[in-house]
Amino acid sequence: MSMPFSEAVWLCLAVTAGVGGIALCKYKSPGQLGSQVVCLAALWGGICLLRLSLFWILFLFSLSCFLLYMRSPSQELLPVDQKAVLVTGRVHCSCRVCGVCIQHWTGSFGGQCCGWNCGDSGFGHDLAKHLDKLGFTVFAGVLDEKGSGAEELRRSCSKRLSVLQMDVTNPQQIKDAHSKVVEKVQDKGLWAVINNAGILGFPMDGELIPMADYKSCMAVNFFGAVQVTKTFLPLLRKSKGRLVNISSMGGVFPMQQLAAYSSSKAALTMFSSVMRQELSKWGVKVSVIQPGGFRTNIAGTSESWDQKEKAILDHLPPELQEDYGRDYILQQKNFLRGIGTFSTSDITPVIRDVEHAVSAKSPSAFYAPGKLTSLFLNIAFFFPTSFLDYFEKKQNIQRKDMPRALSTPK
Repeated sequence: MSMPFSEAVWLCLAVTAGVGGIALCKYKSPGQLGSQVVCLAALWGGICLLRLSLFWILFLFSLSCFLLYMRSPSQELLPVDQKAVLVTGRVHCSCRVCGVCIQHWTGSFGGQCCGWNCGDSGFGHDLAKHLDKLGFTVFAGVLDEKGSGAEELRRSCSKRLSVLQMDVTNPQQIKDAHSKVVEKVQDKGLWAVINNAGILGFPMDGELIPMADYKSCMAVNFFGAVQVTKTFLPLLRKSKGRLVNISSMGGVFPMQQLAAYSSSKAALTMFSSVMRQELSKWGVKVSVIQPGGFRTNIAGTSESWDQKEKAILDHLPPELQEDYGRDYILQQKNFLRGIGTFSTSDITPVIRDVEHAVSAKSPSAFYAPGKLTSLFLNIAFFFPTSFLDYFEKKQNIQRKDMPRALSTPK
C-alpha cells in the first residue's frame, strides 16, 4: 500500500534536511565526507519526486546510511611514536628563457631567486613544522640547505627534524637524500612520503605557453614526484606506510590558462590512483590531496610577471602575435592578480587533511580541502561536459579581453 504523496514528500524532505545537517556538522572533517553527504542529500531530493511505498523509502534510506558509513573516513589515529616522514619542497627558479626566471617553485622551505618573492610560507614549510610538533621525525627536502628557510626550520623545530638538500629534478640529490634517511632511521623505517614540491608557471592560453613551461611543470609536478616515490618506496613497503601526493583541484576540474599546470597535476593524480591499487597488496596506503584556492607564494610578484611576460613576447612566433595581439597577452597576468582575491591564506584545511592521511588508521584516497572544492570536483565528475564548459565560461564572464583576430571586425 502506497503512502499519500504529500506524506512521502514530507518524509523525504525531512531525511534530506537531516542529511544536510550531517553535511554541515562534518564540513570540517577530513576527506570528502562532506561532498558525499551532499550528493546523498541531492539523491534524496530526487526521491522526493517519486511516489514510492514506505517500504522502499525506508529501504533506500537504510542503504544510503550504510553506504555513507562505509565510505566515511576513519577518525581513529595511529600513535606517532616518532615515525619518520619525508616532505619534499622547493622554492626557487631554475628554468630560464634568455636569462629570465620564469618558474616559481612552491613548498617554501627556503632558497633565493631573482624576482620572485620566496618567503618562508607555503604548504611544505608549515607541514614540516606541524608534523614536527606532533612528534614525527621529519625530513625536510630543500633546494638550498643553507638558505634562510632551512635555517628557520632548524631554529624553530625540534632536534628530530633534519634538513636535506634535495632538488626533486636532480636524481643524484634524491639518491643522496635517500642514503641519509636510511642512515638515520635504520631499522625504524620510513613511515610516509609527502610529495609537495610543485610549480604553477605563468597562466596563459595553452597555445601561447612555451614548451619550456610544459616541460618544467611535468619535470617537477609529475616526474619529480615519481622519482621520489620510486626511490623511497622500498622503505614505505617495509613499514607498510603512507604515500601522500599534493595534487590540485586543477588536475580534475579544467581551468582556462592552466594547461601546463593542470596537465601535470592530472598526471600526478592518475599516477597516485594506480599506485594506490598496486601498493595495497604491500599494505601501503596512498592518498591524494586536491586543494582548492589557497594563497601561497606560488603566484610570484609583479616584477616576476613582467619578466616572464617579456620573455614570452620576445619569443612568440609572429603569426601568434598577430592573431592574439599584444594587448590580449598583456592582460593574461590579471589571472595572477585574481589568485590573491579568490583564495585564502589559512592553509589549516590542507595541513589537517595531510595529517589525517598520514596518521589515520584508514585514510581517505582523496581529500579536497578548500572552499567549494568539493562542489567543483562533483561538477567535473557527475555533470555533462556541456554544463561543465558553460560553468567555466560563466566563471570567466568578467574577462572582457579577446584575441585580436576574434575582436577585430572583418
